[in-house]
Order: sequence, then structure tokens, then C-alpha cells
Amino acid sequence: MRAYILAFPERKWENYLAPILEEPMVKIVEKRLLNAKRIDEVFTVVRKDELRKFSLHVSNPIGVSARNKLEALHKALPFSGDIFLVEGNMPLVMPFLVNYLSTLFYESYTDALIPVWADGSLEITHAFYNARALRKAIETCLSENERRLSCIARHLDYEKVSIEELIKRNPKVSLSFFRVKNSLDIKFVEENIRKGL
Repeated sequence: MRAYILAFPERKWENYLAPILEEPMVKIVEKRLLNAKRIDEVFTVVRKDELRKFSLHVSNPIGVSARNKLEALHKALPFSGDIFLVEGNMPLVMPFLVNYLSTLFYESYTDALIPVWADGSLEITHAFYNARALRKAIETCLSENERRLSCIARHLDYEKVSIEELIKRNPKVSLSFFRVKNSLDIKFVEENIRKGL
């Protein structure tokens, strides 16, 4: 199965190459995904003008010209197969959780398996998808002039998995959804990596 890392910045603070223990954040995400049993290949969606820069750090960068993450993802996605989608600022993504979610996805017979928080907010970029269904959902979003990734779920047949229930079973799961947004977040990630998480 393929994993796709979305490393396409829309805001100034989004720096997917930010160093974490002297290694680019997106490279750490890629390594962790390759430790998951069902992930065979990892592709990283980047801005076309940053392709060369990313090619120094990740195996399979895909450079696209797009106005936003939604459009970038549409241009980079395969036409078939199943994929795991994650954002490049989630360097504590847990391989054991990816393994577990992949099993639930294959048992669900739906177009997607999306983790959800208790308040109902979905983790669109920490989910499994049927690539064809995801492409169609994104096409519908783009035709409606939608720019947010959250639009995807409105046009998919998906199954939810409660993040809080997963955390009850294993507290480390919460780290998998941690997003790096600033230098304090980087320090938090570095401390956890040093602990072996």
C-alpha cells in the first residue's frame, strides 16, 4: 500500500523541512510510515518549485503546481488502490496505529476510515482511503470552489474510529495526531523521540 505525505504549505508557519534532532521533519514522517507493515511506498506531495529541495530528503517527492492542499492532493493521487494520507507536520505518527487502522479499513468495506475526536472533528490527514473515491470527492469539492480538506468527508462513504477510545487503550496514540506548528512543538517532539517514542 502507498502512503501520501502532504507537505504542501499554505501558511507561512508550515515548514515541513524544519529540523528535528538535525533531521528534516518530513523525513522522520516518511521513516515512521515505512516502519508500518502495510506501507510499501511513501510519496510526498510538495510545491513544484520546492521539488529539488525535498528530493534531497525524501524518496518519492511529487512536485505539483496548485493553489491549495486540496488541489495539490488531487493532482498527486493515483487513480486506483488504497492509500494512507498524513500531513508532513505529524512526525510522531505511530507505525503501530497505522497498522491497526489499516486492519480496520480493510474490514470496513467503505471508501475511507477516518479517525474522529469526541467533538466530531475529523482527522482527514491521518486516514485510509480508496484512491478512486478520494479523487472523486476532491473533484466535487473543487467544483464547489471549496478549499478546505475537511470538505472531503462530505462526499465519501466512510467509517469513523474514535480517537479517545484508541487513547484509552494506548495513551501513546495521542502523539500520533500531534501537529508541529512552532519551535515549542519541535522541542516536545524531540523529547519524545529521545524517549524512544
